[in-house]
Amino acid sequence: MSEETFTYRAENGNTCEIVDTFAEMFPLWAGRVLITADSERWALAAAATTTGFATSVIMSPAEAGIEGVVPADKTPDKRVGVSVQIYNRNRFELKNQMILRIGQCIMTCPTASAFNAMPNAKRKLKVGRSIRLFGDGFQKKGLIGNRKVWRIPVMEGEFIVEDAFGAAKAIAGGNFLILAKGKSSGLKAAEEAVKAIKGKASEVILPFPGGICRSGSKAGSLKYKLKASTSHSFCPRLKKVVPDSQLPENVNCVYEIVINGLTLEAVKRAMGEGVRAAASVLGVIRISAGNYGGKLGPYKAFLKEVLEIT
Repeated sequence: MSEETFTYRAENGNTCEIVDTFAEMFPLWAGRVLITADSERWALAAAATTTGFATSVIMSPAEAGIEGVVPADKTPDKRVGVSVQIYNRNRFELKNQMILRIGQCIMTCPTASAFNAMPNAKRKLKVGRSIRLFGDGFQKKGLIGNRKVWRIPVMEGEFIVEDAFGAAKAIAGGNFLILAKGKSSGLKAAEEAVKAIKGKASEVILPFPGGICRSGSKAGSLKYKLKASTSHSFCPRLKKVVPDSQLPENVNCVYEIVINGLTLEAVKRAMGEGVRAAASVLGVIRISAGNYGGKLGPYKAFLKEVLEIT
């Protein structure tokens, strides 16, 4: 392999190779929903359901994830909240997904309400105004603070949803690859990366299960008419089968961390926190990132840059 690498020493003294490369990112439209409920349990239940089947727009109808818990003193109705982000290719598809997910996953959840968590966005989607029709003519306009909401009668009492939700172009596809000696060390490193990102970064989501993807893809296929197929260059079992393997001999497991965020800076910060955490785990041989030579998207995050190495 001809990739240039540099040695990175983690805070705990562990060292691993970092490939001198970049993650290639692209724009998607994003919406942000604040779900409130009588308890954190039910806010999280609504959030988990709302962000289901939304890992990648390659095959899923959206990309979505839980951003974090919001304390009651920071929400419009003074109840505990959970913020989620939903992404799609254009704002029309995004609006449709927000209507479906809020209507099917938040309105149905005990005690939950849905508010716009992107109030400064110039573009507004009439999401709540569409969902109001479920009230069958019994719905009522209302105000919570200065927010225009709809009060929709349901069997529990009422479902409150904000009239319009902000939408803006955001960043998708931030990523890094953890190349490890084995599955146990690789998974531990990926889990530590997710923990660091969730604990130290903001305005980002990790759309894959538990924040980790084990089946990274490449664009297209060598054999079939597919949008994407397995990233064969990073499959350990194909090291001696394919001529373009990117794996050292002692790497037997690869995990990918994918990050979407509201800004490029937020994604870069999250990448840095994740890489630093992963590099501290014994058994991590190398850390790299996925790109298509700059042909996929207009945004780049170099690993040296996110680690603040000059």
